[in-house]
Amino acid sequence: MTADAPTILATSASARPGSYGPMSMRPGPIHYFAAELANASAPRICFLNQATGDPESRIGATYAAFAGTEFTVSHLALFPMPNVENIREHLLAQDVIWVGGGSVANLCAVWRVHGLPDILHEAWQAGVVLGGVSAGSICWHTGGSTDSFTYELSAFTDGLGFLPYSNGVHYDAEERRRPRMHEFIGNGTLPDGYATDDGAGLVYRGTELSEVVADREGPRGYELRRTPEGLVSETSLPTRVLPDPWPGRWGQPT
Repeated sequence: MTADAPTILATSASARPGSYGPMSMRPGPIHYFAAELANASAPRICFLNQATGDPESRIGATYAAFAGTEFTVSHLALFPMPNVENIREHLLAQDVIWVGGGSVANLCAVWRVHGLPDILHEAWQAGVVLGGVSAGSICWHTGGSTDSFTYELSAFTDGLGFLPYSNGVHYDAEERRRPRMHEFIGNGTLPDGYATDDGAGLVYRGTELSEVVADREGPRGYELRRTPEGLVSETSLPTRVLPDPWPGRWGQPT
């Protein structure tokens, strides 16, 4: 099964923390929602962690997090070389492609070396839901604010551009995210766009924003528009809280 329109789920939301240490995770509401967008009852989800260099610890933790659930998990690694023989065939066979956070600049650069932009665009058009968190959200857009280059947030303008907007992540969680996005849009470095608090996600159907969702009460999405005076108009968008698919037992095996 695939989405009934090209769909991107760009978020500041990801897995729930587990109970067994820093690498312990459980599937989050956002993952189940991505499967819903893909019309998949037994979803095939592929994780891409190039933004952090494909660390084995994170890859292993992901498999552990989804063990026993209805998801069939795979991953595409590009360090030190691809772990699948045919990248295009593997990605087009998925219901959801989920991209982890880290350095969006490094992520896009590595993807371009391996021809991923064209493959991902083909998958998107074929109905595979493209999703991700942080760098995995910014990458689908024209750009956004990033700490890929320095601790001081910079403007990243070399995203894949599937979506012709800027994208601000961790909007409520990091003090400089909001003012820097306002600065970059106000001075024309970045185009108008959208932002998400931690826990919120943007649903795009084609290239149009369709809905804002959140994995709990509180987080919101925002529309950011440059005014003729070079300022930024920020509008809080209606945000739907996703249901808990496993009440009382988050991420437990089925």
